[in-house]
Amino acid sequence: MIRRHIVSELQSALADTPVVMLTGPRQSGKSTLVQALARERTGAIYRTLDDALTLVAARDDPVGFVAEGGSPSVIDEVQRAPELLLEIKASVDRDRRPGRFVVTGSADVLSLPKVADSLAGRMEVLRLWPLSQGEIEGSRERFLDALLAGDPASLARDAPALSKDELLGKVARGGFPEALGRTGTRRERWFESYLDTVLHREVRDLSSITGLAELHRLMLLLAARGAGLVNVAGIGRDLGVPQTTLKRQLALLEATFLIRLVPAWYRNVGQRLVKAPKLALVDAGLMSHLLGSARGQHVGPLVESFVLMELLKQASFSDARPRLHHYRTAAGVEVDALLEVRGGRVAGVEVKAAATVKPADLRGLRTLAERLGDDFVAGVVLHTGPDSARLGERIWALPLGALWSGGS
Repeated sequence: MIRRHIVSELQSALADTPVVMLTGPRQSGKSTLVQALARERTGAIYRTLDDALTLVAARDDPVGFVAEGGSPSVIDEVQRAPELLLEIKASVDRDRRPGRFVVTGSADVLSLPKVADSLAGRMEVLRLWPLSQGEIEGSRERFLDALLAGDPASLARDAPALSKDELLGKVARGGFPEALGRTGTRRERWFESYLDTVLHREVRDLSSITGLAELHRLMLLLAARGAGLVNVAGIGRDLGVPQTTLKRQLALLEATFLIRLVPAWYRNVGQRLVKAPKLALVDAGLMSHLLGSARGQHVGPLVESFVLMELLKQASFSDARPRLHHYRTAAGVEVDALLEVRGGRVAGVEVKAAATVKPADLRGLRTLAERLGDDFVAGVVLHTGPDSARLGERIWALPLGALWSGGS
């Protein structure tokens, strides 16, 4: 089993928090992780609501179901019976010992209208995304730590030398464990089945929405617009659906971890900045599959979406826990990814699917550095070439492989 970097975060949460919720896309490895946890802990009981009889028991008698659990009680796919969370809350209020419950969900359970209580103050929520590049290659990434420490140059010596074809091969395979072991047509079949399962099962369970074929068309369109700003009016016109319907569909796709909306960053309300979110598909392999034969026309957005998700994965197990945003002014000056930590320190990342960095590629980072002053820690332009260079005060160019530079 590939060791997940989030394990230490999970163990720390169990040591001082009554309920730990692990959410993330289906097939990202949540069940494998919590089953291993249950085996390691004496008295722990693992139950999955993917099992029909277990689901019936949870829905018919949530009080008894919660009471019969072990310590910790591990409940997989809790979004199938969100009413359990209310009973878990009542149980925790009677006994607030840490590590009593571990629950997982392949949907963002806290966004569901059926959830009666958020367990605020009693629960820590962790995200398990598909495998990061460091997890795949057996190393612990230190890109975010070096970037936020203002020392991205230290990453250059460990950055793997990759050809553009090798990089695109990593992008196309994605991070889902099952897809990694497949190639060619078999991998494409896996992605096809994965998308059908999520759209027809997870989305259907969350909502009474009709028109699942329409959701598939929406996913194809979003893949073609990957890493772009979300223009609800434009997408609605292309699909021929009302904006109200489209907003609900986008919310469902995000709740089931098929897409991620990266919010715009702004500090002063009066600034003339674009406030629309940026779109990323949660797995670059799935995005590549959806683009099909047209993927060659979308290399730039595909690589950028890949980088956005790698940053989000690293943020989930980073001590700094930076928040991911994008930055764009009304005049079109932009930074692909902006990371902000408590205290207001900010770092920026530009992504270029080219082997050379041009002066125009630095415009966004330089603008951000001028506006933020000392709050701007560092900026990096990631590119597909082999070279590293300092391009100005607090700004570097690094090969894209630096993103998963790390130690064993």
